[in-house]
Amino acid sequence: MRRRLIRTALILLLLPPLLAALVGWLVAPWYLKPIRRELTPDLIREADGFFAVTHVSRQDFEVRAPDGVLLRGWTVTPPSPNGSWVLLFHGVADNRVGVIGQSEFLLRAGYSVVMMDARGHGASEGSMATYGWLERNDTRAIIDTLEHRLAWFTRVQIHPPAKSPPGFPEPHATPTPHIFALGESMGAGIALQSAAANPRIEAVVAEASFANLREAAYDYAGLRKSPWLGKTLLRPFTWTLLYRGEKLTGLPLAEISPVKAVGSRAFPLFLICDEKDEALPCRHTQMIYDAARGPKQLWVVPGAYHTAALGFYPEEFQRRVLSFFGTYAKVPASPNARASAGKPGGKS
Repeated sequence: MRRRLIRTALILLLLPPLLAALVGWLVAPWYLKPIRRELTPDLIREADGFFAVTHVSRQDFEVRAPDGVLLRGWTVTPPSPNGSWVLLFHGVADNRVGVIGQSEFLLRAGYSVVMMDARGHGASEGSMATYGWLERNDTRAIIDTLEHRLAWFTRVQIHPPAKSPPGFPEPHATPTPHIFALGESMGAGIALQSAAANPRIEAVVAEASFANLREAAYDYAGLRKSPWLGKTLLRPFTWTLLYRGEKLTGLPLAEISPVKAVGSRAFPLFLICDEKDEALPCRHTQMIYDAARGPKQLWVVPGAYHTAALGFYPEEFQRRVLSFFGTYAKVPASPNARASAGKPGGKS
């Protein structure tokens, strides 16, 4: 009887970690290849309906990433642009339409926006999502292409062409731009890592970012109820998830870390965490806040769920974000940031 009890106890003790390790192994490909939310004609019509009401100008925007992946999105400009641009980054398994709510109040305030589908999402190419490792270099290519387009606008003011090149809107006056970023969830993590690697991004708003992939995996292992469980009994889930993910991609997934990013470059940062977020609880945002070296703000949104701050407190969200960007829009764009724009953002 005693041996049977010991045997039963060992099975009960060892079975959960073994099952967790197996699940982590099986989940790894899904983690890297999230469900793709297609950019359907209905979604485009919905977006265009909003753009028509607000009298903004939408242009298709295609960018070739450093590894050859074609990224697709939109540039959207208000009737009276204020000279600043905001790069909008959507969450996992979503597409550019997922940040249309954020684009609305930014456009009304005079900010122009870039709304891209992340690699492996929407209409963009790419076989997998890397949660910032490759995407930070995608962001550099996006900014390069945007600045090339804006430089073209400037040139044609002096020597107007007979006709705009394909994909370019009619020229209009464009001041030297400020470039900011706003991201949600996965997009927040990408925005933070992109800003660390791209000094042309002058300030970032990040809601519900992950601290790093390992920390996020603890929450998944704990069934989004107990990160403690994910860090102890079910910790093998994280081990096998990251191990297999690195074998599948050849990338150091454990190094994908917004926490490290904000510690590597000092830039203005407005962090938002949602009080009742179970997907990426506020400890992630707090870790990022503690590591950040630049000017920083933190807003814990009472009662809000994952990335729901705008829905719960729309006026407060808009006021805080516009005040934050407005502070840095008053400062002349840094020429040093432009000069260092071509420097790589780390091995990838």
